[in-house]
Amino acid sequence: MKGVHSVVSGYAGGTVENPTYEEVCNGATGHAEVTRITYDPGVITFDELLEVFWKTHDPTTLNWQGNDIGKQYRSVIFYHDDGQKQLAEKYKEQLDKSGAWDEPIVTEISPLTNFFKAEDYHQDYYENNPNQGYCAFVIAPKVEKFEKVFRNKLKKPE
Repeated sequence: MKGVHSVVSGYAGGTVENPTYEEVCNGATGHAEVTRITYDPGVITFDELLEVFWKTHDPTTLNWQGNDIGKQYRSVIFYHDDGQKQLAEKYKEQLDKSGAWDEPIVTEISPLTNFFKAEDYHQDYYENNPNQGYCAFVIAPKVEKFEKVFRNKLKKPE
């Protein structure tokens, strides 16, 4: 998206320092699989990033996204400051009241206390593995939806 400088896959919210993918997957570390987004707030706002977050996943399933089940797959927003916290909570409350989903939103909104970059093979995973089964059947439709809904905010191909 315009204004996004980088997206780094990683783990946050757990109790183990520098966890491995295998440790996170077993569910015992308390981490969630997350992305750290670095962006230019003069080009794209935190509000706009929240809009993408809410529109590209199901925030009503506890510890479950797509085919992935476990606390490490929980819907979560880790905020950096009170302003981000207030915006995330406001957006969540408005969506819950709107009836956009049949079930209540269970997205966790918590302070960021740690972030650990995932292993190199997790970075740009979809781009590097488009024909892998999970990418082709689960992620590709989400990417297509994202590109349609946010077409006007996408960077132009270089």
